[in-house]
Amino acid sequence: MTEPLLRRDRDDRGVVTLTLNRPQAFNALSEAMLTELGEAFAALANDGTVRAVVLAASGRAFCAGHDLKEMRAEPSLEYYQDLFAQCTEVMLAIQRLPVPVIARVHGLATAAGCQLVAMCDLAVASHDACFAVSGINVGLFCATPGVALSRNIPQKAAFEMLVTGEFISAQEAKVLGLVNRVADPDALDDEVEAIVASIVAKPAVAVAMGKALFYRQIEVGIEAAYADAGTTMACNMMDPSALEGVLAFIEKRPTK
Repeated sequence: MTEPLLRRDRDDRGVVTLTLNRPQAFNALSEAMLTELGEAFAALANDGTVRAVVLAASGRAFCAGHDLKEMRAEPSLEYYQDLFAQCTEVMLAIQRLPVPVIARVHGLATAAGCQLVAMCDLAVASHDACFAVSGINVGLFCATPGVALSRNIPQKAAFEMLVTGEFISAQEAKVLGLVNRVADPDALDDEVEAIVASIVAKPAVAVAMGKALFYRQIEVGIEAAYADAGTTMACNMMDPSALEGVLAFIEKRPTK
């Protein structure tokens, strides 16, 4: 039987693992792969029992970006505009999900693969991981990956990566803020699980409201951000889990 382009696994906590599964192509984002990802994220967005999503990859690499052979086979402006619009919708779907998405990164993450890491809410990388927005090396400025990258790391560091195409190590990515944690290859799953376990132990409503607010407030001025944040906290405070949590803290007891 043909292996699926995207493997989907779920545990009894509601943690879903999506695994990019084109190892022979370094998990390049073909049109079919983007379609699979888009459908998976749409399904997860409508599943209230999901608590977290882990985005992983099979083979030797996380993701090498767009499938350049596929792109070169149909060189027309309309085709490229449609392709990058499709990719953008997939990237935005990650941010719109009401649950945290954690990238589990090993090997290389380049161009749109680096964009994928940057769009995830959290990222854990193996020490052997490396990152680049290297389209410039073939004459293509990584414009859409640059949108995500420049919202993760300092501007000058992002621009240097974009105009040089040079790789950075996992440790450099952590220092810059592209990834949260770096682990030895044999401890990568344990490090991902540590983050996942912490998330699923928290009230789902608070996490969902918090994630939505987090991204909304980044894109607006500080006064609007505070107004939105205040309303969000007030609504969150009315949730039974928050009311019980505060009462338990006051009474110095575990939550019920």
